Formats: sequence, C-alpha cells, structure tokens
Amino acid sequence: MPTINFDGPILTMDQKRSLIHGMSQAASQALGIPMAAFNVTLDEHEYSNMGIGGEVLTESGYWQKYKEIKD
Repeated sequence: MPTINFDGPILTMDQKRSLIHGMSQAASQALGIPMAAFNVTLDEHEYSNMGIGGEVLTESGYWQKYKEIKD
C-alpha cells in the first residue's frame, strides 16, 4: 500500500478531508493505482514548533510577512 506523508501545520477537519482526498486523487492519477490503495498520514505541528532559516517560524521575518498577507 503506497503511503503519502504530510508534515505541516495544524489543520481543520475540512482541510484534512480536502488534503487527504486531493493527494490520494493526484497520486492515483499519476501512478494509475486506485485511490483506495493509498494511505495518507498527517503529522501536524504548531507553528511555534517549526523553524525556517535557523529561526523559530513565529519569530522569523517570514512569519511577519505571512501574517501581513493573511490579515
């Protein structure tokens, strides 16, 4: 059984459903394997448990830009 891993931020249940379906569908189409054959694992992390460019994500310049765009 092929496995797809996602490692990222905490998601809502709707986001989880959409991501699992979308990744399974894309992999199925690309590989010609039925969607039912794919196992998807979501590893969720708080943004403060992530880092970018040697800094804690929520304290980085990238985070400030992200927050400005999102708000």
